[in-house]
Amino acid sequence: MSFEKIAVLGLGKVGRLAATLLHEGGFEVIGVDAQLPLGELPFKCRTADISDHQVIGELLSNVEAVLSCLPYHLNIELARAAHLAGIHYFDLTEDVPTTNFIIELSKTARGLMAPQCGLAPGFVGIVGASLADGFDRCRSIRMRVGALPQHPTGLLGYAFNWSPEGVVNEYLNDCEVIEGGVRKLVSPMEWHETVYVGGVKLEAFTTSGGLGTMCDTMLGKIDNLDYKTMRYPGHMELMNFFFHELLMRDKRKLAGEILTNAKPPVEDDVVYVHVAAEGTENGSLRRKEFVRAYYPIEIAGARRTAIAWTTSASVVAVIEMVRDGLLPATGFLHQEHIPLDMFLKTPTGSLFKAGATSHR
Repeated sequence: MSFEKIAVLGLGKVGRLAATLLHEGGFEVIGVDAQLPLGELPFKCRTADISDHQVIGELLSNVEAVLSCLPYHLNIELARAAHLAGIHYFDLTEDVPTTNFIIELSKTARGLMAPQCGLAPGFVGIVGASLADGFDRCRSIRMRVGALPQHPTGLLGYAFNWSPEGVVNEYLNDCEVIEGGVRKLVSPMEWHETVYVGGVKLEAFTTSGGLGTMCDTMLGKIDNLDYKTMRYPGHMELMNFFFHELLMRDKRKLAGEILTNAKPPVEDDVVYVHVAAEGTENGSLRRKEFVRAYYPIEIAGARRTAIAWTTSASVVAVIEMVRDGLLPATGFLHQEHIPLDMFLKTPTGSLFKAGATSHR
C-alpha cells in the first residue's frame, strides 16, 4: 500500500529532521507539536494538543501514516488512534510495555504497526540480524551502542543529547537477554565490559529496551543475545551510586532534571556502534563485526548532530521501504526482519554509509 501523506508528532531535533527527510523524500508532511519550533521549516506545521483524543483523531483521519517522535508514555494512545484510523504507525520507543501493547494492536491492524524504528532498538537490530544470517548456526549476537560527546568533561563523561526520560528508564528497567539458550531478565547497569572502537576505550553495560523484539525472534535459534550501552570509563559506577546509593531510582523525573541540568546537550557528538556475531560457517567457527563511528553531518543545509541524524535516518529509511512496497503493509514490523542491504540502499538509509567512519 503506497502512501504519501504522513503526520510527524513531536518537533524536537529528531522530529524536525525526520520530517525534513520525509519531505525531501517526496512525502506530504504535516508536523505537529504543542508549540512549533522557531524558524522556517520546509513542511507544513500546526499546533495541537496531543492529549486531546478528538484532535488527534481528526488529524489522523487526513493522513495515511503517523510517526511519533513524542516521549514514550504518549505512544500507547497515539498507537491506539492510528489503529482506529487504519493507518500506518511508526515510533522510536525503547519502552517494552509500549511495544507489547502495540504487538497486540497489530493483530487486527489495517495498516502497519512499526514501533522501535530508531537507532537502538531499530538500526542495531537490523545489523545484528544481518550478521547472524550468514551462519549455519549462530551462537551469539552482542550489540553495543553509545551516543556520547566527542570531547567529554567531568567524571561522568556524558551529555544528554537524548531524552533524559528515556535514558533514566534504560538505566533502571530490567533488561531482556538470551543466555545459554534461556530467555531471562537481568538487572541494568551490570555485566560490565571494556570495548574499544577505533582505539577509543569505552565501557559497556546492560540497559533496557535495546533488543526490541529480538528475544522473541531469536529464542531457540541462538545461545546468547544481549544489548549494552557504551560510555566512557567510570560512568556506570557513578550512575549506580546516583540511582541506588542516593535512592534517585525512586524519583525518576527529578533524576532526569538533575542530570540534564548537570550535563546539557552538545553539538560535537559521536555515535559508536559495535555489533558482533559468532557462529559456524561450513563447519568452521567465525566472528563477524560491524563497528562504526558516526559523526555530525550536513543535511538539508544544516549541521545535524550524530544522534539526531542516525535516529531520524533509521526511521525514515524504514518508512521509505514501506512506501515502496519493500516491507509489509499490515501487521507488526520486527526490525530484525528488515534486510540491511536493502535498508542501506534507500535514499535516507544511504546516509549510514556516507556518514560513517569504519573500524575493522
